[in-house]
Amino acid sequence: MTASEKREPLSDEELHELAGKQAALGEVRGAPAADPVNVPMIRHWLTAMGDENPRYLEEGLAPPAMAQVWTMPGLRRGAKDRSPVDDMMAALDGSGYTGVVATNCEQTYHRYVRVGERLTPATRFAGLAGPKRTALGVGYFATWNITWYTDDDEPVAEMMFRVLKFRPPQAKAMEPYPLQPAVNQDTAFFWEGVNDGELRVQACADCGELRHPPGPLCPRCRSSERTYRVASGNGTLFSYVVHHHPPVPGRQTPFVVGVVELPEGVRVVGNVVDCPVEEVRIGMPLRVTYRRMDDRLVLPMWTRP
Repeated sequence: MTASEKREPLSDEELHELAGKQAALGEVRGAPAADPVNVPMIRHWLTAMGDENPRYLEEGLAPPAMAQVWTMPGLRRGAKDRSPVDDMMAALDGSGYTGVVATNCEQTYHRYVRVGERLTPATRFAGLAGPKRTALGVGYFATWNITWYTDDDEPVAEMMFRVLKFRPPQAKAMEPYPLQPAVNQDTAFFWEGVNDGELRVQACADCGELRHPPGPLCPRCRSSERTYRVASGNGTLFSYVVHHHPPVPGRQTPFVVGVVELPEGVRVVGNVVDCPVEEVRIGMPLRVTYRRMDDRLVLPMWTRP
């Protein structure tokens, strides 16, 4: 089973049992590095790290902290080397511990790696601790060790790596917004557009006349064939009112309700937001913005560009 395959959730006892089995495998060798230690990669590393020590390039030595770099698979296609860590991580994912954050990394260097040497990693799963309650959520600390060997089987570097695999807290559902729009066959295209971040204006499929609010018939040619155009999202405030009373469920008064004139030739109604009430002026340029009101509803509103 690969790490990406779906697993059944395991109990705490089963997770620890699996951890013991993975640790009992001992060191598992991976594939040798795709390339030997080389000067171009050392030069790139030194530039990225701002390391100006001339010894590395002059003597053909790799910075010790590059140990992991030589055996990273990159974006190449093909089967990934299996290690004792993979099944453990997949089991934690399948049991709901899908969050991950690195907590510790300690490296030990036995000697400099030289240009021309080719390294091979060997991974050993060290242990699983938990479940423990953390600030991120309940989770397990998984620890493993990687040792890099030369072709002569000489260990040149080691790394202890520990991660916290935690169960992310469930997101709380938003309270339903009390004012829900009426969505029907005439207006569905508009609300679908809002959910996609588009301001759609209904158009006659025969004569091209734009109209808003949407309706079943073209006011010019009386055609029932409909399509839409995506507006630029720019507009000008044509008129507005400041609502103070009565209270409106889900809204804090005062708020501005404006009629916005679009360059496409139609006018739409919407709230003007992120602008102090006393600064709202007829003729002011506006730009559409989209606000999520609850888990299902997004509303187009208007703000200064």
